[in-house]
Parts: sequence; C-alpha cells; structure tokens
Amino acid sequence: MANGEQETRGIEFGWFLPTAGDGKYVGVEPERPATLQYLTEVAQTAEAAGFGFVLIPTGGACLDAWVVGSAVMSRTTTLRPLVAVRPGLMAPVLSARMGAALDQLSGGRAMINVVTGSSVQDLEELGDPLARSHDERYERADEYLQVMRQTWANGDKPQASEFASGTAGGSAKEQEPFRGKHYTFERASGSPRTVQDPHPPFYLGGSSAGAKRVAVRHADTFLMWGEPHAWIGEQIAEIESLRQQYEQETGEPRELRYGMRAQVLVRDTEEEAWAAAWDIISKVSPEAIEKAEREFAATDATNQRRQNELRELSKADRFVAGPNLWTGLSVVRSGGAILIVGTADQVSQRLIEYAELGVSTFILSGYPHLEEAEIFGREALPLFKQKWADIHKEVVR
Repeated sequence: MANGEQETRGIEFGWFLPTAGDGKYVGVEPERPATLQYLTEVAQTAEAAGFGFVLIPTGGACLDAWVVGSAVMSRTTTLRPLVAVRPGLMAPVLSARMGAALDQLSGGRAMINVVTGSSVQDLEELGDPLARSHDERYERADEYLQVMRQTWANGDKPQASEFASGTAGGSAKEQEPFRGKHYTFERASGSPRTVQDPHPPFYLGGSSAGAKRVAVRHADTFLMWGEPHAWIGEQIAEIESLRQQYEQETGEPRELRYGMRAQVLVRDTEEEAWAAAWDIISKVSPEAIEKAEREFAATDATNQRRQNELRELSKADRFVAGPNLWTGLSVVRSGGAILIVGTADQVSQRLIEYAELGVSTFILSGYPHLEEAEIFGREALPLFKQKWADIHKEVVR
C-alpha cells in the first residue's frame, strides 16, 4: 500500500446524499425532490446498509450542506455527515465554530470536505473575487485551513460568560495572531472545543499541483474522482512523493489517506448491469449533451479535465474505460462520474484492486440513491469485506 499507516486503519465506505433531487436517470429533471423526508430515508438506508458516512454536496442546485448535515445527524445514530467548507466564501473562524458545533451535537461525527472550486459560474454567483483564479484559490485555502486549525486549537468548553476563566481565546490558550496574504487576524480566535481530537478530519480533493500541496499540508484524506486503476495509481504515487518530501523538509511524520469518488451499479448478471447503466442516460437529449460539452470544456478544474479526457479516450469503445468501468454518465454528469458496473463479485473485485493501490476511503453513489445504497450494502459490501479480510486481516468500516 502507498502509506504504511493505512495498513492498520482499514477501509471506510461513504454514500452520497442527492440534495439536488434524485431519480433513475441523469440529464433530466429529478423524479424525487430533495425533501427532508427523502434525504432522511436515503441517510437511514445508507446507515443500515453499512456505510459509515454520507457526502453532502455543495453548489447552486444543492440544498445547503450544513443545514442538511445537521438534519441528517439528528436522524441517524452512527452515520457521519461530511459537510463542505468553501474557503473564501465564509470566514474561516466562523466555519471552525460551525464545525465544532456540529461535532459536539453529533457526538463527534462531523467530517469536513474542503471545496476550493466548483463551476466558475457558481463562484461568480457567490461573489468570489478568485472565481477565475484557480491557483490562487488554493493559496487562499492553505491559509483558510491554517486559521481553522488554529481556532480549534484554541477551543474550550462553552462558557456562560465570555469573561469566565478558561474562555476560548483567553490568555491560557492565546496564540500568535495570524497574518497572511488573504487573511489577517490581529487577535487569536477560539471556538467551542471539538469532540474529535485534534479536530474533525479534513477531506480535500483535486488533481492540480496546488490541490496536492494543500492536501499534503492539511488533509486527513486526499480525494480523487474515479479513474482507471493505472491513473489512480499514478496520482497516489505523485502525492506520496510530495508527502515524503514534506516529511523530509519539516522533520514531522505526515499520515495521509486516499479516497475515491465513484458510481456503482450492481445486478445479478453482468448483462443486466450493462443494460441498467445505459438506461440511466437513455433520456438525455442531444441539446443537454451539447451544453454539457461546452461547460466541461470551459472548466479550470484539473480533475474535470481528466474526466473529459477519459470520456473522449473511451468513447470509441462505447465508453468502456477498463474492466467494469464505464464513463457514459460523464456525457452529462460532472464530477466523479465513472461507473463501476457488474455483478456484486465484479464490483467488489474492482474496489479491492483500488484498495490494493492505496485507496482506503470509497465515496459511492448510484441512481436512484435510495435503492442503490440498499443493493450495494446487501450484495457487494459484504463480499468486499470478506475478500479484504481474507487478504489483509483488516477492518472495513
């Protein structure tokens, strides 16, 4: 495996909450609105199916991740909400205090997804002055996460009065003010204490050099969008080199896990699975495909460009990018659109192969998310656990 520490940490599985609506098809209006009742049902089904957490997306079409995460954690027992912070769009101290509140109220279940980008259109709608400055957004994110970590380090128990002894940010825990290019705080800030020590884990994705540098400095898990196994292996090797360089420069050990975002589709036979995969995009109009192509081509996100390249390379082979790997969803779906298609044995085996490369976190989804969570949890997840335990004698969470 890429990082020796992963050998004792095991594998974790997360699902996806469709906060922009859900249905059997992509590229059309969702059949099921993202109501509190439906999102709760998906979350509870994922928890029962054996998933440890849920990724709650962010963007203009999505319900706010923090609001949804708060609702979900109050209606589940062990499921952890992975919510998004967006550097530059909200003050880092406020984000740290919100994270501490979510961590306390959920009993230590909060997880933080660091989203530096999204579409340029979304960033411009939000008034981000760096909407078209890709590399500088990562510079800002580096400072942002430094401030969040410093704020949590100053954390203390809630006090009835800001002047009570031990108040967060008081003299007992005072740190140096923060002065950076994007953020300046003349007074060190604190927050309520987090349940998790030292703080809720950071998940950060991206394929650019800037994303990988920030991940090495701050992330607990570096996230990649699904790609063929060889591509994922190359990305892990690259960031492992950066991680080792960081250790040499700082003299500090640096643990880093690797995660992958992908779609899954499990059926009793491979023929049924492929038919179901093509059915997902059966209602996409030519106009929708043309619009998606234009927007994908205009992206400044390195990981989306890689998805574009993968789609074009596999188009002549009916979008097959490898054994049981299909890029057909990416004709209209952005993000981690690769679909792992097949029987439970095939899908679990492909995931085993990713895990052997060093992927220890899988964030999965399928259409519709309610039924596919149940199918994967019933059919494929137990097979993965059995195979992985037989090989490594490790825990799968």
